[in-house]
Amino acid sequence: MKTKINPLIIVTGLVIGVAAVLLTKFGNPKNMGFCIACFIRDIAGTTKLHSAPVVQYLRPEIVGIVLGSAIMAFVSGEWRAKAGSSPAIRFILGFMVMVGALIFLGCPLRMVIRMGGGDLNAFVGLAGFVVGILIGVVFLKKGFGLKRNYDTANLDGLVLPVVLIILFVLFFMAWPALSQYVSDVKAGVEDAKNTTAFAISTSGPGSMHAPLFMALAVGLIVGVLAQKARICMVGGLRDVILFKNFNLLLGFVAIFVAVLVGNVVLGNFTGFSTQSQPIAHSSQVWNFLGMVIVGWGSCLLGGCPLRQLILAGEGNADSAITVIGMLVGAAFAHNFALAGGADPGMVDGAYKVFSLSANGKLAAICCLIALLIISCTNLKAEEN
Repeated sequence: MKTKINPLIIVTGLVIGVAAVLLTKFGNPKNMGFCIACFIRDIAGTTKLHSAPVVQYLRPEIVGIVLGSAIMAFVSGEWRAKAGSSPAIRFILGFMVMVGALIFLGCPLRMVIRMGGGDLNAFVGLAGFVVGILIGVVFLKKGFGLKRNYDTANLDGLVLPVVLIILFVLFFMAWPALSQYVSDVKAGVEDAKNTTAFAISTSGPGSMHAPLFMALAVGLIVGVLAQKARICMVGGLRDVILFKNFNLLLGFVAIFVAVLVGNVVLGNFTGFSTQSQPIAHSSQVWNFLGMVIVGWGSCLLGGCPLRQLILAGEGNADSAITVIGMLVGAAFAHNFALAGGADPGMVDGAYKVFSLSANGKLAAICCLIALLIISCTNLKAEEN
């Protein structure tokens, strides 16, 4: 099949890549300027769904992406409330995609951003991601499909955007008190107390963030462009495998190029390496298997975590359920010590690699088994 190139895909990829670099420059964690999984995890933390103190912050980028998508969908007449496509299975798939992403330490978008930052561990993740998509494609060819969705009440399609708006407004109202609390903790004030309903990190990745409204604006821009361009990390590779169509994959490439060039220009690129990468580990078996889960699960869902946010903004309540599954998965991963962690680095003159917990390893195996069961039991040939 001849690829018909959509320039908007490339533009959107470049904008996302530049946005990731700029958000990092203005405060977001290195090589994590834009990560859907990490940001949803931080939102789970700030709303106290988990208690990991270093990853608690309401990321405005997520709010902006969903609202930007909703605005563009309304303007273009594409907004439509839909629901009913195997919501329980989508919830579980979203849950497992998040567990896999947090074992690897990043969604497909952050994987590309890490690649552009010189993290060779992310290339191992890419290999796993491709394998996961290949497995998903095998089942798609065999007839895998979740139930079709139907038009539903407009309120169903508005639930997630409205909830995110309310959360952001409440967080903004609490921001002066939260900022004062963080400042007091960093200044060593003994009786520093958080008087708000939100938890917030005073150290670690959750304490690193770009200015509130800058992050929201960037999210809005990405949401608008991604809705129109239909960009998707999973869709790009799936379309190459199924149809030899490279159109969506160009967005993937554009993000990598923009991040790589941006890091070089800003002096953040120090070469390709597996060691001492920001918020990453070099336990390669689990980097690989974590992204197998992400690729396989996202392929069954019909889109990566970014795409699920975009679809939720368009009124797709099934994608909203998937996002909620990811939120719960993030909370579960940290409450039960399933998530990956950064390499300890140099210890006693030797480089020490992060070791995934027994819980995390068991969770990865269980996710792979569950994905196989879901894949095999949702083949059209087996429908009544």
